[in-house]
Amino acid sequence: MQSSKAIEIWVGLFVAVGLIALFFLAMQVSNLAELRSNDDSYRIVARFENIGSLRVRAPISVAGVTVGRVSAISFDNQTYEAVVEMRIDPKYDTLPIDTSASILTAGLLGEQYIGLSPGGAEEHLADGDEIELTQSAIVLEQVISRFLFNKAEGGGASGGAATSSE
Repeated sequence: MQSSKAIEIWVGLFVAVGLIALFFLAMQVSNLAELRSNDDSYRIVARFENIGSLRVRAPISVAGVTVGRVSAISFDNQTYEAVVEMRIDPKYDTLPIDTSASILTAGLLGEQYIGLSPGGAEEHLADGDEIELTQSAIVLEQVISRFLFNKAEGGGASGGAATSSE
């Protein structure tokens, strides 16, 4: 009787430790572990025609190093563009004012993030500045449909060209 009660306690502890480990794993995978807001960070804005599946808290990187996170995404009714607000860590306060922003994908079908490419200007981005040079997300469905359309158009044009030259 005593040994079965001890086994039940050990199994219960093992399950509890497993659940706690799963919770921490889920927090790491979902980026919720980095919800803390750095009050020293500065805010910059960029406008994109298409942000694809970019999400709030997506990483912002320069040369593969994460320098900040996306803090908000909104839609501008005047220009019909997505407005992305980013928070940059204060230790990276020397980004040139002519920095460009691109929405990139980690891997073939991974999560999207913003990649910044620094320019060569002497002035630096400050709190509230806007990045003027942006490149929207590449949507895989659009690329495939363009490819198929060009193949279909090319097949029809070559057949028509062959008959008209005879």
